[in-house]
Amino acid sequence: MAWLLVVVAGIFETGFAVCLKLSHGFTRMWPTVAFCLFALGSFGLLTLSLKKLDVGPAYAVWTGIGAAGTAIYGMAFLGDLVSTLKLVSISLVIVGVIGLQISGSSH
Repeated sequence: MAWLLVVVAGIFETGFAVCLKLSHGFTRMWPTVAFCLFALGSFGLLTLSLKKLDVGPAYAVWTGIGAAGTAIYGMAFLGDLVSTLKLVSISLVIVGVIGLQISGSSH
């Protein structure tokens, strides 16, 4: 259950990063409100998961999902540049997170 919380928190991290962009420096109300909700949800779920999980692997999964998810969303929907290097780099982030997870989390 704790890992599910981390995954959902990571998805929410993607949401708050995208909404941060869409808020244009907190000058647009609804993206700013969405940013706040996603950020609270993300940090709240991560906090709950850390009661059961080691901080290193959990944080790596959370940030990995957020970073990869945000980059993919940006390329798919916000017109961010798509390049082979960017796609390989996202893959390396995902492989690194998986490697941390299987390297010996105690829970």
